[in-house]
Amino acid sequence: MTSRALAVTFLALCGLGASACGGAASTSAAEAAGPRTADMRSVAAQPASSSARAATAGTPSPAKPLAGKVIVIDPGHNGGNYRHPEVVNKKVNVLTEWKPCDTTGTATNDGYSEAAFTWDVANRMVKLLKAKGATVELTRDSNTGVGPCITQRAAIGNKAHANAAVSIHADGAPASGRGFHIIMPKKINGPVDPVVGRSKKLGLALREAYKSGTGMPYSTYLGKDALDFRSDLGGLNLSTVPKVFIETGNMRNPTDAAKLKDPAFRQRIAASLAEGLQKYLG
Repeated sequence: MTSRALAVTFLALCGLGASACGGAASTSAAEAAGPRTADMRSVAAQPASSSARAATAGTPSPAKPLAGKVIVIDPGHNGGNYRHPEVVNKKVNVLTEWKPCDTTGTATNDGYSEAAFTWDVANRMVKLLKAKGATVELTRDSNTGVGPCITQRAAIGNKAHANAAVSIHADGAPASGRGFHIIMPKKINGPVDPVVGRSKKLGLALREAYKSGTGMPYSTYLGKDALDFRSDLGGLNLSTVPKVFIETGNMRNPTDAAKLKDPAFRQRIAASLAEGLQKYLG
C-alpha cells in the first residue's frame, strides 16, 4: 500500500509538467508572465548604444560666458586719502591739463564715504564676474591705503590688456539732484582715441543694465539721458582699453543716499554692472 501510494503521488507531480520530472528546461518567471516581460528582459540584457553610453558618461559643462575675458574694476578714491594730502594733492599730467593725483571723494550726510561704497561694490562685482569666468583685477587692494594716482589707475587697465574697465563712483552733487550717469571719454589726440567708440558701447551697455537692474533714474542734474562726455579725467584720457566711469547715484540726495547705504541695493548695483559688462563683452 505504501509503495503504491508513493508511486501515485510521483505520477501526479509529473502531471504538472515534464520539467518537474527532469524533462525539458523549466519555464522562467518572465516567460510565465507573458511575452512583454520576456521582451523587456531581453532588451535590458543588450549592451547600451554609443549614444546612451555618452549620455551616462556625462557631457562637458558649458563654457562660462566671460571665460577668457579680462576686466579691470577701479573703485574710486581710497579710505586713507584724507590722511595724506601731500600725496593726493600732488599734480599729475592727464594730457589735457594737470590735476591732483587723487581726491578723498564725497560722503553721505551721515558720513558713509564714497571710498567705502566703491570698495564694497567693486568686491561684490569681483565675485560675480569671476563666477562668470572672467579674470578680474582691481586698481587698489584695500580701503585703508592712499591712491593710486589717476594716471596709475589707467596704467593698470592698460597693462592688463583689459577687454573692459569701469571706474565706480558716487557723486557729491547738490541735494536736489537725483540719479546716475555714465562718464565716457572724448577724443583728445591721445592714447584714448582708438577706444572712444568701444568705450561708448560699453557705457551704453552699462547704462541699460544699471537702469533695468536697480531702477535708479537718469541723472536730473548732469548729462543727457545719463551720458556725460569728458576730456579732463586722467583715468579716461590715458586709457588704451575701453573704459568708462559710472556715478551710481548722488550721495548728497537723501533718497539716493538711502539706497547706496543699503547692502542689498549695493548687491543689485554689482549684479547690474556685471550684467552690463557681460552684454558688452558677449
